[in-house]
Amino acid sequence: MTISRRQFLHTSAGSALAAPAVSGLLWPLSATAADGKPKGETRPQRLAVVTTIYRRNSHADHIAGRFLTGYSINGRHHQPAHKVVSMHVEQVGADDLSVGLARQYGFPLYPTVREALRAGSDSLNVDAVLYIGEHGDYPRNDIGQKLYPRHRMLGEVVAEFRDSGRSVPVFNDKHLSTRWEECQEMVDDSRRLDFAFLAGSSLPVTRRMPAIDMPWQADLKESVCVGYGGVDSYDFHALETAQCMSERRAGGETGIRKVHALKGDNFWQRIGQSDCEITRKLIVSALTRSHNLPVDTGFPTDAVTMDWFHKSLPNTTGYLIEHRDGFRTTMLLTGIRDFNYAGMLADGNIVSCQMYLPMPGHGSTTADFFNPLCRHVETTMIEGKAPYPVERTLLTSGMVIGAVDSLFAGEKPIATPDMAVKYMGPKESMYWMG
Repeated sequence: MTISRRQFLHTSAGSALAAPAVSGLLWPLSATAADGKPKGETRPQRLAVVTTIYRRNSHADHIAGRFLTGYSINGRHHQPAHKVVSMHVEQVGADDLSVGLARQYGFPLYPTVREALRAGSDSLNVDAVLYIGEHGDYPRNDIGQKLYPRHRMLGEVVAEFRDSGRSVPVFNDKHLSTRWEECQEMVDDSRRLDFAFLAGSSLPVTRRMPAIDMPWQADLKESVCVGYGGVDSYDFHALETAQCMSERRAGGETGIRKVHALKGDNFWQRIGQSDCEITRKLIVSALTRSHNLPVDTGFPTDAVTMDWFHKSLPNTTGYLIEHRDGFRTTMLLTGIRDFNYAGMLADGNIVSCQMYLPMPGHGSTTADFFNPLCRHVETTMIEGKAPYPVERTLLTSGMVIGAVDSLFAGEKPIATPDMAVKYMGPKESMYWMG
């Protein structure tokens, strides 16, 4: 049984299927006045941007660009209460935008991370750091991971905090690093130096169709996300799609025990086994939320079933993840080009939706799913507290690492004893309802 949006929103507030908090629609910034500026401050907050590359449609363009030009939220144009006062771009190519933007907006480009954080001074001279370590020409290691310098560059930020004797909020785009020890160190540094640390992607906070959330403290038994893209890339998006729902289960997150990644025939053999009966139901439910199923003359080629799925998308890659409390997450990389979630409650009801990710195209470069992400980044920087825990990104980073290791090991299960990450997600709904 799949819960409709009408059933979901009209269930009594005292039951397990309560509607999400309305405050998620408005994203009030308690530290700001009605004009969006920080209360008690007459100057904009000073923002340093640290990025690997800044070209059209890069994540730096989509995220840092919104702090330059503003963005639409809740039916109006919003200009962040921040001013970009410095920028460090590690790789400047022929298609670079940063040089022109520096002239247009009047901020300097600095050759090092530390100089960008000092912004013309001899110590830390900014109120927040926007770090975007995505895209650019970087090598891959022996197991296929692209070696973005997220750990190294954040280490340079942390070193400046330490030497200056103070810290400021930091946003880290997407996953943390390619090694678990480095991911854990990045989170530990934020605790040791006591700075607000927000990380992750736009999937947990973008629009949803239908506009529902997993009930808070739900008796949830299993989660599935059917998405698309490559290993050590869009798999992170799909895992965050599932995790932002799974973390709302009774007792919260407990960490993961094992990751098993499989491709093609190996995946189909495993998913057909008797212990995957619920998983198969959830896969079909998630598929029915997709707007991009393989079609013939405008309609899916057959009824959406596991047999149809196998026939239509045989090259699927699957990650089967066992949590420490017995909970299960299954993530599938397919060719459907959207991200769809389904979760099974203890009473047999299924909660399902699509996390809407309209990619730039057809002459548009809006990618407005970055709008709510930037709003949460702004909240973190103004209030000095992340609206949702960095542990979500720590754990989903670990899931990707475990899956890459599993594939490299010949599609064998990988034990993850160090990934005992316990946390509670926020009770308030954080996705874009406005």
